[in-house]
Amino acid sequence: MTIFSGWRARIGIMTSDGPKNPWGPGNDPTGGDGGDGKGNGGGPRNPWTVPPAGKRGTPGPSALDELLRRARGGGGGGGGRPGIPGAPGPRALWSIGVGLVILAWLLLTSIHPIGPQQRGVVTWFGSYAGTLEPGIGITLPAPIADVTRVDVQAIRTENFPESADAENLTLTGDRNIINMSYSVRWSITSPEDFVFQIAEPRSTVRATAESAMREAVANMSLDDAIGAGRPRIEAQVQNRMQQILDEYHSGIHIDGVAVNRAVAPAAVSDAFKDVTAATTDAVALRNTAAGYAQQLIAKAEGEAGQFDRVYVQYKLAPEVTRRRMYYETMEEVLGKSDKTIVETPGVLPYLPLGAGRRAPEPAAQPGAAK
Repeated sequence: MTIFSGWRARIGIMTSDGPKNPWGPGNDPTGGDGGDGKGNGGGPRNPWTVPPAGKRGTPGPSALDELLRRARGGGGGGGGRPGIPGAPGPRALWSIGVGLVILAWLLLTSIHPIGPQQRGVVTWFGSYAGTLEPGIGITLPAPIADVTRVDVQAIRTENFPESADAENLTLTGDRNIINMSYSVRWSITSPEDFVFQIAEPRSTVRATAESAMREAVANMSLDDAIGAGRPRIEAQVQNRMQQILDEYHSGIHIDGVAVNRAVAPAAVSDAFKDVTAATTDAVALRNTAAGYAQQLIAKAEGEAGQFDRVYVQYKLAPEVTRRRMYYETMEEVLGKSDKTIVETPGVLPYLPLGAGRRAPEPAAQPGAAK
């Protein structure tokens, strides 16, 4: 209301009935003064008016200068009144500005919007004072209270190595070197511990992952590390990392470990491929030999069973069984060879054994005349 009253006063001054001359009554060139009767008038002199004596004197302050001086807070012409009625003084303006700054400071440092995926860790002079849930939280202003927002729903991923082209060499239990690429996924379960217990969470997670991975691979052979042992490595690394981080009270949960690649280093890749091929061939040959051995064993077991059955018959009728075995053996032997049968009782002194054989006919040559 004070400001509006001041403007009303200004409008009243500007619309008041008075001389139309913007310089006030001033000196009248005709000799009229309208003021003190001495030709000086009641207001500042018109700068374009020539004094009656014909000489220009020292000009006095104009009405515009008076208005500006009064607006700056100076007093009137000898009265010491403010130039603009109802306007606040400099001290009042400074007080209003300081009040606005304090109000803005209170609003910005006392009201804290917390997102649905966030938690706000409140500290009073650096000491833990509580945790703000999602919504609008109100605390004491800074520097008394401070709020640190922590995202508890984001899944963070650490890749080893960070560059896809880099190598990450690891020593196995049988003193072989492999190039491993893996990733670790982690999240925050306790924002209070996450803020206060560890200074550099990301570096701590990476160091813990490398330590756990080298420990797990060092207890395995090369074949297990690059083959069927990958799931076992992932489980061991995840459990070991969680155990270490829980001992630190870090407020971090390991969501999973994935081994993306486990191969030989590039410098020995060709030799490693040759070794792998040789190992595969050796496994194939061993499987073939094992199959052949099983066949021989089955055959021998069958013959042994047959002999046992014949022996049982031999004990029941030795002579008959002996003769039968003789006939079967001779049949098997003579059935595979050429033979000549000589009937008794006469025996010729000369027997053309070759005539009993039929020589094979020569194969016909291609293109020969028939």
